[in-house]
Amino acid sequence: MSSDIEEIKQSILESIPELADRLDSMIHEASHHMNEAARHTWLENAKGIAYLGKGKQIVVAYLESIPEVVHQVEDEILDDIHETVMKLSSVTSGEVVSLLLSSLPLAAERTGDIDLLRQYLQLIYQIGSKSPRGLRPMLNNIDEILSKLTVSGLRRWAMWGVQAHARKFEAQMKYFALESEDSKAVFQQQRKGTLFIDNHRSINFYLRAFWGRDFFIRPAAADFEDFKPFFEKNAMHLPDALNDMGDVKGTDVYRAMAAHMAAHLMYTTQAVTMEQLNPQQMFFIELMEDARVEYKAIQDFPGLRKLWRKVVRESQEAKKLDASSTAARLENLALKLMDPEHPFEDEKLQVVVDRFYEQIEENQDNEMWSWKMGVLLYNVLNQSLQRWQSLTEISKQRFGYRDDNRLIWQSDEWEEIPGGGDAYKETVRKHVSLMEMINEIDSELVDVDHDEVWVLGSELYPYEDNGVSWNEMEGIEPISDPFHYDEWDYRVQLHRPNWTTLYEHRARKGDPGIYDRILDENKQIAHRIKQIVDKLQSVGLQRMRRLEDGDELDLNACVEAITALRMGQEPDPRITMKNVIRTREVSVVILLDMSESTNEIVPGSDKTILQVTQEAAILVSHAINGIGDQFAVHGFSSDGRHDVQYTRFKQFDEPFDPDVHAKLAGMKGGLSTRMGAAMRHAGKYLDKQSSKQKLLLVITDGEPADIDEKDGQYLKQDAKKAVEELQTKGIYSYCLTIDQYADKYVQNIFGANRFAIVDNVMRLPEKLPTLFANLTT
Repeated sequence: MSSDIEEIKQSILESIPELADRLDSMIHEASHHMNEAARHTWLENAKGIAYLGKGKQIVVAYLESIPEVVHQVEDEILDDIHETVMKLSSVTSGEVVSLLLSSLPLAAERTGDIDLLRQYLQLIYQIGSKSPRGLRPMLNNIDEILSKLTVSGLRRWAMWGVQAHARKFEAQMKYFALESEDSKAVFQQQRKGTLFIDNHRSINFYLRAFWGRDFFIRPAAADFEDFKPFFEKNAMHLPDALNDMGDVKGTDVYRAMAAHMAAHLMYTTQAVTMEQLNPQQMFFIELMEDARVEYKAIQDFPGLRKLWRKVVRESQEAKKLDASSTAARLENLALKLMDPEHPFEDEKLQVVVDRFYEQIEENQDNEMWSWKMGVLLYNVLNQSLQRWQSLTEISKQRFGYRDDNRLIWQSDEWEEIPGGGDAYKETVRKHVSLMEMINEIDSELVDVDHDEVWVLGSELYPYEDNGVSWNEMEGIEPISDPFHYDEWDYRVQLHRPNWTTLYEHRARKGDPGIYDRILDENKQIAHRIKQIVDKLQSVGLQRMRRLEDGDELDLNACVEAITALRMGQEPDPRITMKNVIRTREVSVVILLDMSESTNEIVPGSDKTILQVTQEAAILVSHAINGIGDQFAVHGFSSDGRHDVQYTRFKQFDEPFDPDVHAKLAGMKGGLSTRMGAAMRHAGKYLDKQSSKQKLLLVITDGEPADIDEKDGQYLKQDAKKAVEELQTKGIYSYCLTIDQYADKYVQNIFGANRFAIVDNVMRLPEKLPTLFANLTT
């Protein structure tokens, strides 16, 4: 693709030679926000725009502005921008198109969502098609306009001007320049009190304070009166703007909405089926499920009841309901389920209230109980009503903060839901006895895709075993229960909660004699290691001499002081000494990259990178074991975010014995390098150690990468975030890499003076023990 980019560059320079001194710096700057594929599309689009013949300014504006737009939203917006530019160029001048491109970073920042930005681009083209003279004055004032209007408000204001001044060109230009009285009046009508984009971060911090995790929150165009928040594409979608509700500020309404949706995510473990249900029954089940998750949230955070009640109270003041209507009765019921102190006199629905409070403690984690309670409510109403009202009338409750409840029903959203509760079902691992396993062995070993997997603590051998167990002959490689870790998305500056799944695999064993062979083959290095051990093994009782304030006299220093006095010189006052106990409090995890690239042969050698890494790991383990520090040797690889594979060759509490030697001998390379998740998992073990000094030493041959992530910056930024997270826990991260081009990214990940590059791979076994000594002295 690099050659293609060079060709496109030349084509752009042929059209606009003035860019010769700037284009390379533009491309370099764009690399901070776009991967190679996106940069190719960006340049290809710039090439097409240059062929329009609208002047160089439009191309320069495109090249300068669009990388920042991609940084604010997603690279998928590139095609939408290109399409808008090409269409707009046919109805207006290149200068106006340049104004649009220059304003797009601001629009992307103010919308904060790719769908809203697409709506903005479509609106610009509509205005350009119907009132091309109004586009220039509007874009000249777009900073002020977008700071006060949402995309929906901008559409209503602009379309009013288009229709009102369709044939009055001078009035049209004044309208879009915000100079006419009618323009200011309509503009004021479309303003809303609280914009989502101004409160996005504070809402997320608010939720994080409750549940200790991040949520993905996106704005949605609230174009109609009864808009409700909704959950889609792994994100909570809140209205892009809100007016105050009486005394309740828009920020509090946002908080009430976000807290309610977060309660669904945190306290929902499975979707509810909608089979054989009519719309009324579904509505009542949703009402009871809302009551269940709010009950749990209020139990954990009692202040939420006050917030939700305050929003409902203002909604009641703003919109009156007939007290005898079904909607009012259901609203009163919902308030009673939220607040036991709420007055309630509906004798027909009292049975639902009584059943709710009798059973909620036992069923507060049971979605199917909400299903049963909703059907009960339907039946009670069915018996008490002479005729059913329409669902539109029934749903006119004044709970303005509640979402549309699409999340609770079985749908495609459940395949990728990032819930903090159990929004996915994990396989249950059941430990069984020998006889239970024997009785069920035929069924349990047929397939690995079971809701329940049985685990036998010991190996099971057939009658004619020949020393080979059933597991080795037919079984699957045993793995741990899954570990879930957040992953940092630099594009939205948020953690993706529980985004990666890591499994610990049992280390395969090889020839334990490899330990002695490596020491024999590296006698000079082994001798150097002995010197390192002797230097660092400063433990036990040590005598500190030449102190001014010690515990006893230092005879040699006293003699020297008396001699100095007799010679008429000033004596050294440090004539005492004391005994101190020296200890090393160091814990280290050596984390080995075991990706597929480690199987490559080292140039000029018959060894693979993995074999050299293996030698280095054994030699540094030999050194650390001699010093007496606590250490562990782990390895990792990955096959996408759902399968990060982690192996512990030596654990902290294990002796460095032939069993560990065999595990180190059996290591194999394969798959990819999702470094951030592996570092967080290694940090989990280091965090449990009581040592004062904790070191994570990462040995790798390349940059973080994985099969499911095309953005070259994504996993690097996540690894950088992992380093920062470990630093807050007192864990020092250091990288030893054999990638000669690693200086392009490794300093950004680990920081200055926290990495070393080994130019000659074969010197890795020699460098590693010395490096460890320098890091821990």
